[in-house]
Amino acid sequence: MKNSLAPIPRPLTYDVLVVGAGPTGMMAAEHAAFAGLKVAIADAMPSPARKFLMAGKSGLNLTKNEDIAAFIKNYDAIEPLRPMLAEFGPKEVINFAQNLEQEVFTGSTGRVFPKVMKASPLLRAWLARLETLGVTLLRRHRWVGPLVAGETHSFETPAGGVKIQAKALIFAMGGASWARLGSDGEWSKDFTQAGIAQSEFVAANVGMQVAWSEHMSPHFGKPLKNIKLSAAGAQSRGEFVISQSGIEGGAVYALGRMLRKNALAKLDFAPQISGADLHKMISSRKAKDSLSNFLRKSIKLDATKRALVFELTQPMPRDINGLVAAIKNAPLPLMGPCPMDQAISTAGGVMWDALTPELMLKSHPGIFCAGEMVDWEAPTGGYLITACLATGRWAGRAAADYLSATARL
Repeated sequence: MKNSLAPIPRPLTYDVLVVGAGPTGMMAAEHAAFAGLKVAIADAMPSPARKFLMAGKSGLNLTKNEDIAAFIKNYDAIEPLRPMLAEFGPKEVINFAQNLEQEVFTGSTGRVFPKVMKASPLLRAWLARLETLGVTLLRRHRWVGPLVAGETHSFETPAGGVKIQAKALIFAMGGASWARLGSDGEWSKDFTQAGIAQSEFVAANVGMQVAWSEHMSPHFGKPLKNIKLSAAGAQSRGEFVISQSGIEGGAVYALGRMLRKNALAKLDFAPQISGADLHKMISSRKAKDSLSNFLRKSIKLDATKRALVFELTQPMPRDINGLVAAIKNAPLPLMGPCPMDQAISTAGGVMWDALTPELMLKSHPGIFCAGEMVDWEAPTGGYLITACLATGRWAGRAAADYLSATARL
């Protein structure tokens, strides 16, 4: 029989409680711990940094090795992020990885990767360092409130409810993509109820839907390399993949904001050839040479590119100007982004107006927000992870400064 007089367990007590064990939360915890504070990270999942590990399956692009002035132009929220990225930008990310004894290399495009081309060694080294700093990792702890610093917070765990008291909170719960890895955006409901201004989540770094004919099915999963994609005056050059539902890949993600707002994009299948030179080449085409052979031999378009040329321009023009347009300016009708849970990241979240420059909620002193749950957007290519680390670092240091200031009052 259970002892009805057994004492109620006292809540765990920490100086700083970080909710979310991704790169943002881990960086926030590390810098709060550097200040000598007692820190814990609580996460709803059974293991930390699941989305980070997923990113590592494609090599773990940590950052882009370029000048900070050029680097920051890839963000939509340039001004609020500027001081954070100025302190922790590409060079600092590289040093961060190397300090964890992870060698990195810079590819031909400036992208920086660990030499092992995966995330798990870096994550293991990082978790070991956090443990050395005294940071506690609380797995399978789902935060349920309240949204008040200095209070006792409730968490749901497989063993039942747990109470944790903290003087300051840092929320790093991610956006609303890849729910199976922990970023489900459910926290937004609690923030809305508390009156915290937010922008609606939308899929970012996600494929765009296209209604293909059956003739494109043999090319699903095939890459299109060295193409130029444009929309509303913006353009990106690189590659993307033809999928059953549309197109996806770096060249698509780089134009995410523009593609979401436009129902039509344009494709240049041969950006290395000027329109004038292409005009001359078509003019010199032999009468007996079929268009498909001409595209293969003279323009060097592979089978997938040739199929897409014919897919997007029907009927195929016979005049030279029309053929130049079909190759250099082909119309690509879009049906909107793929579902949010297929997105690498999301735009939207807590508005900057709701935050102080230190990333503290103006309406809730002692509570900070960082990472993807704040309203900023950037393409893949190292920009996402860098800003997550930079904002986490900023919030961790700000929380430490906040507690130091309140202790003097």
